[in-house]
Amino acid sequence: MAEYKKNMSLEKVPMPEQEPNVRNKNWQEVSLGYTLEMAQEEAKRCLNCKNHPCMNGCPVAVRIPEFIQQLIEGNLAEAYEIITSTNSLPAICGRVCPQENQCEKFCVRGIKGQPVGIGRLERFVADWHMQQPPEEACPAKKNGHKVAVIGAGPSGLTCASDLAKKGYEVTVFESLHVAGGVLMYGIPEFRLPKDLVQKEIERLCACGVEIKTNMVVGRVQTLDELMKEDGFEAVFIGSGAGLPRFMNIPGENLNGVYSANEFLTRANLMKAYKENSSTPIFVGRRIAVVGGGNVAMDAARVAKRLGAEEVYIVYRRSEEELPARAEEVHHAKEEGIQFKLLCNPLEIYGDDKGWVKGMKVVSMELGEADASGRRRPVEIPDSAHEMDIDSVIMAIGTSPNPLLRQTTPDLNTSNWGGIVVDEASMQTSKEGVYAGGDAVTGAATVILAMGAGKKAAASIDAYLQGKKD
Repeated sequence: MAEYKKNMSLEKVPMPEQEPNVRNKNWQEVSLGYTLEMAQEEAKRCLNCKNHPCMNGCPVAVRIPEFIQQLIEGNLAEAYEIITSTNSLPAICGRVCPQENQCEKFCVRGIKGQPVGIGRLERFVADWHMQQPPEEACPAKKNGHKVAVIGAGPSGLTCASDLAKKGYEVTVFESLHVAGGVLMYGIPEFRLPKDLVQKEIERLCACGVEIKTNMVVGRVQTLDELMKEDGFEAVFIGSGAGLPRFMNIPGENLNGVYSANEFLTRANLMKAYKENSSTPIFVGRRIAVVGGGNVAMDAARVAKRLGAEEVYIVYRRSEEELPARAEEVHHAKEEGIQFKLLCNPLEIYGDDKGWVKGMKVVSMELGEADASGRRRPVEIPDSAHEMDIDSVIMAIGTSPNPLLRQTTPDLNTSNWGGIVVDEASMQTSKEGVYAGGDAVTGAATVILAMGAGKKAAASIDAYLQGKKD
């Protein structure tokens, strides 16, 4: 191991970014990434702790201190191999993982200062690898078993990748016309470039994963038909949670009211921001985004880039309770997004042509804690007032599409629609069928979905190898 001087700075090496008033008018990536010199300087803040506490917070168990050490020594290919031994999508995770609540949360350097920028370093290594000449793919020798994966989002791709590495013949069935799931339709280009997502997916396909798009399992074929007629011995369901929720208040059916899913899909997947787009989006001069999570931040920042002059985040709790990442809130504020907190919609009203004209809201205050541990918002009497709004985006959560459970009667689901699994194995009530990600938990993070896909792949391998024996 080469000798070097530790960087004992209490702060991370700053990440270069576009200026706020420049980036809020374009779709290029906000954070520009480290140079090699910056990455190595940040890497030298790692103390290489004996017990590796940072790994305790990683759902896919990236060997963090090992790859950081290789980065310090300039062995970038080795660093990449270490990361990808457990993480199939490093360039994506380096950008969208909530590291502050996972690996970096346990970093010893975070006790008296900022933790090591683990996500930034992972991104640097993955981006470096993408710039190298492509390597010849070497798929694993087939072991004679067929597995189907429903959904080409983070959990499905991770499960497929892990199984392909073990020699399984894996086919992924994706309902949309392009693979990637929420990585393609949900997260904006300025946070996660789509060509980068497709490069990651191409790498998985080169390792032996087959992806079939425009395949709505439950409509084109049922899950039972995949197993009984097509010979798949096991199935992993990673179909996500794409069914939007609404508040059920008056006016939600007016023109100019969108679910965040629709709004972001049209912007991200269908490129509504391009001139002469076939799916343009009306935003008007003023737009309100209802919700306080990462999806709400994404929708608000997209609306700003689509030309809205005033964009409001309307959230019924205070800033301390915002579920969005602190980084996303910070970026939104920098870009001119206005936060109307402790405020909740009562009604959306329209003009005589059926278009949104405004929204009636009520002021809130925080009362006693609810089941989630957060203080419950309570309406303040006689505080209702109106907002002059041209369009509204509802970003208050999603649930799984009911199609799969409706066409698979022996698949147990919860009262809110999530697939019920054994948490240790990810197995469902149906033999040979496993599930994970948002289809099980409801909307969560990319990396948690990947962790579920990884766990399910190990269980499927054990199941099929045991079956073989």
